[in-house]
Amino acid sequence: MKILPVQCSYCKKTFYRSTRRFNEARKYHWNSYCSSICLTKARNKQKILVCANCSKIFKRQFSDLKKSNSYYCSLSCAAIVNNTKFPKHLGLKKTCAVCKKVFVSREKYCSVACKNKDQIIPKEIILKRIQRFYNEKGRIPFKQEFAHARAARVQFGTWNNTIIAAGFTPNPVMFAKKFTANDTHKCDSLAEKIIDDWLFARKIKHLRSAPYPGNKGFTVDFVIDEYWIEFFGLYGEHKRYDELREIKLQMIKQYNFKFIGIYPYHL
Repeated sequence: MKILPVQCSYCKKTFYRSTRRFNEARKYHWNSYCSSICLTKARNKQKILVCANCSKIFKRQFSDLKKSNSYYCSLSCAAIVNNTKFPKHLGLKKTCAVCKKVFVSREKYCSVACKNKDQIIPKEIILKRIQRFYNEKGRIPFKQEFAHARAARVQFGTWNNTIIAAGFTPNPVMFAKKFTANDTHKCDSLAEKIIDDWLFARKIKHLRSAPYPGNKGFTVDFVIDEYWIEFFGLYGEHKRYDELREIKLQMIKQYNFKFIGIYPYHL
């Protein structure tokens, strides 16, 4: 077997290859290497750098290099230099608005616990807003439409206790008592009576409790011309109620009804 001298493409050392391999490399324009070490070094596309902090020599892949004049061998070296360039802002000494503790921070409170305590709405404000709502609307608010219902529960224990503390009688449990609207329509709740009376006062003709197609025992709360209107008063409070709501919405989509959904916060 005839062999020919070849020059290593990396270290320029002369070594020998068979004629077949020599011709194959020349045909396909392949580089030739005298050893696997030279092959690895040739494939290594790392750049030699000098750390801008400790002057240590290190390597980085070209793909990892960013357009910067300074490179660092480690995160600690980068932090040392950057902290001198961009010093941290020192917190100010403050007195906590709740516990009066002196602390260093840019926050108003020394802890999350103190922040929560300071943001609790006082009882007097809750009661005044319920009374103001009554004076404006002529009725007490529903829990779902009152912005501070959660704060009221924290301060008074329950929503009904809050209403009693404000000097009113709590509303009956929704759907537990029937109401008669001004146009003599029978309503399942006070909220539905409010909606019915609103429509009647504006002389908007409407139907009550119209059956859904298919006679599955479902009725829609109100129908105005081609619009079907549902009041979802207990949405998000009872699992079974939410399941029935989904069934109604599917039927509305199936029959392509023009639909309006009303929730307590709309009242």
